[in-house]
Amino acid sequence: MRQITLEELLEAGCHFGHQVNRRNPKANRYIFEARNGVNIINLEATQEGLIAAAEYVKTLASKGGSMVVVGTKRQAQNIVKDEVERARVVTPDTIHYIISRWIGGIFTNFEEVKKNFKRLVDLEKIVTSEDRGGYTKREVGLFEKDLIKLKDIYGGLYTIKQAPDAVFIVDTHGENTAVREAERVGLTTIGITDTNADPSEVNFSIPANDDAVGSIKLITSYLIDAWIEGSREKGKSDAIAAEKAAKEAAELKKKADKEAEKKGE
Repeated sequence: MRQITLEELLEAGCHFGHQVNRRNPKANRYIFEARNGVNIINLEATQEGLIAAAEYVKTLASKGGSMVVVGTKRQAQNIVKDEVERARVVTPDTIHYIISRWIGGIFTNFEEVKKNFKRLVDLEKIVTSEDRGGYTKREVGLFEKDLIKLKDIYGGLYTIKQAPDAVFIVDTHGENTAVREAERVGLTTIGITDTNADPSEVNFSIPANDDAVGSIKLITSYLIDAWIEGSREKGKSDAIAAEKAAKEAAELKKKADKEAEKKGE
């Protein structure tokens, strides 16, 4: 995993926090100074937090874990979707995203939420089938409207098979409900914590600007790179394990064939 540099963080604008009057006292340890009424974040703290988070993400992916990325603010939506889709090329079933809006209960009432996933899949089958499942044109039209609504909310999440192991949240202050729900069910939380946020609310705090496109892009891309790297390591270890299992199976078969030959004699 490559090391993120202070220069990259600086160029991306990660150091610009919120105005001084919006500062969360618990963020003080990450603030370098106040300049023209704006908090300036210590980029060494940003670098340290990002590297620690990336190492965790890489390890989780290498073990076959799963993660959800949450970025519902306008600046984050396309970045989160594009980066997660990039990771899905390698691991389509283990990383997901939420970019429309947070729906309460996604983590705390996961089994109920999964019913909406099933309905989405069922509607998609009806709408895309040639015979439209025997439904009338009007009924299919209503199904299409429902499908659009469900995809808007769950489009990046509905293929998830079970509750995730971790969640990465672009704006922990704005997505405080998601932070609390994740904590309640024991998920590992990673988050960009701007100067108006409480960094102690997440397991891996990345103190940085959570409004600038450049900052969101750099941090999200770095974590996704770590995820892809870990996923590829898992792929290699799975291939090695499969090869070993195949050799063992071949040896057992060979042994069984010899024993059968002896009995035949």
